[in-house]
Amino acid sequence: MISPFDDLDGDLRAAFARYERALMANDLAELDAAFADGPRTIRGDASTALVGHDAIAEFRAGRAGAPARSLVRVYVRRLGPDAAVIVAETRRADGTHGIQTQVWERGLGPWEVTVAHVSGGAPPARGADVVPDQSIWRVAPGDRPLAVGGAGPLRGARVAVKDLFAVAGQAVGAGNPAWLAAAPVESGHAAAVAALLSAGADITGIAATDELAFSLSGVNIHYGTTPNPLASQRISGGSSSGPAAAVAAGLADIGLGTDTAGSIRVPASYCGLYGVRTTHGAVARDGLVGLAPSFDAVGVLTRDPDLLARAAAALLPVRQGHPVTAVLVAPELTELLEPAARESFSAAVQALTLRDAATRGELPPPRAVSLDYPDGGGLDAVLAAFRTVQAAEAWRTHGEFVAGHPDALAPEVAARFRAGSHVDPAAESAARQLLDEMSARLRGLLPPGTVLALPSASSAAPRCDAPADAVETVRQNTLRLTCLASLAGLPALSLPMAVSGTLPIGVSLLAGPGEDATLLEFARTPFATGARV
Repeated sequence: MISPFDDLDGDLRAAFARYERALMANDLAELDAAFADGPRTIRGDASTALVGHDAIAEFRAGRAGAPARSLVRVYVRRLGPDAAVIVAETRRADGTHGIQTQVWERGLGPWEVTVAHVSGGAPPARGADVVPDQSIWRVAPGDRPLAVGGAGPLRGARVAVKDLFAVAGQAVGAGNPAWLAAAPVESGHAAAVAALLSAGADITGIAATDELAFSLSGVNIHYGTTPNPLASQRISGGSSSGPAAAVAAGLADIGLGTDTAGSIRVPASYCGLYGVRTTHGAVARDGLVGLAPSFDAVGVLTRDPDLLARAAAALLPVRQGHPVTAVLVAPELTELLEPAARESFSAAVQALTLRDAATRGELPPPRAVSLDYPDGGGLDAVLAAFRTVQAAEAWRTHGEFVAGHPDALAPEVAARFRAGSHVDPAAESAARQLLDEMSARLRGLLPPGTVLALPSASSAAPRCDAPADAVETVRQNTLRLTCLASLAGLPALSLPMAVSGTLPIGVSLLAGPGEDATLLEFARTPFATGARV
């Protein structure tokens, strides 16, 4: 199988990793050895070009070292068997980005840099300011938090709670006015809300959700389209749309949401956030309006991986993670990504395996695998089975409300519930058997320390005015990606590392059940972002 990662393998990969370690350690001898000796080697930056190995070595000896940064994406172009160009995008601790372009060549000896250029820039734009109206908040922040946390590791962090969780003194609206009209005022907090409060966080507001969480768009016909703070003409993604928008806009630090079929991972992808779907059942769902109990999971959104890890730790049982030792990719999943973003995705995964080269050593190159689908039915059959079970469970959960309020839901949401009402027991049983087989195969592929990398969504955020059929195509391709973690109950982490043009696309990492800490610690690099709470 031809892998998109073959261009950076073997001796060239090792040489690039040695350079990364030397650069971060300011190891002058190793850096001098990495650059080709002689008068024709070139190193340029925004101010000047240095020509000749001696001039470059003198420059390095006169500075205090390069700023600490992490790799975001690594692109490789082989120019022949003995020459290659590597373009590495980096992010510094203050949030600024940089690009490092190198020509590597080898003659009779090792790989060496013959031409290099380094550039830096401003922090990436976060997009236009958004108006914090009902499309973001169902209960907007006031002068005081809705609930105040105590002392703890999250002290001072502001939480936007998806309008599915019970917050004492408030009703749960579930994204639908008819539901809200009949909902009682809650006397206590949902288990996840209480856990964040115990860790010191404040509940700042109750954020919007798609109707009964049965959508991935962030479009609600009753309350409006939740804005995407990174791209005002694009959707935010759902159903955890409100928490995602609040966090991306800086109106909250933590978004508490749910993920049944991608409702944390998709808005994280569209809004450039870190997001984690926890292992199914690892976080108590008491006080939560669910959708499909076999797949519902609690999740968290943040702008910062360190805060993500601290927030998730407040929710999850204490469990030791494992060092990541292998990153897998499935080409059939990458092919679902829009063409403009495929190479960026591969570059981001490449960077993940090289990210710790400066400190602990690089991982092996990403390894391509083929997913073993039950009965040879392929990914389409898996998605069909997932949708069958999800719809059947959604109808059992909310069918009485839907039937009793025939005009209360958007037509497309109502249609999804109605589909569940027509699922017969034999079809559901067969679908569950297929999902059980697929779950076992995925879990077998992911022993402790191994993760599967795949796109968090099949495209960047669609435009708000995109045709309905185009949006549905994106939704179906995205579900083919997101259903895998959901059907197997796996933890899934979305990292804002790939791009389509200037728009973010998340890179999801799936690990075995209970390996939430493995994913969170892997993402928790010191220089991923500058923002911390």
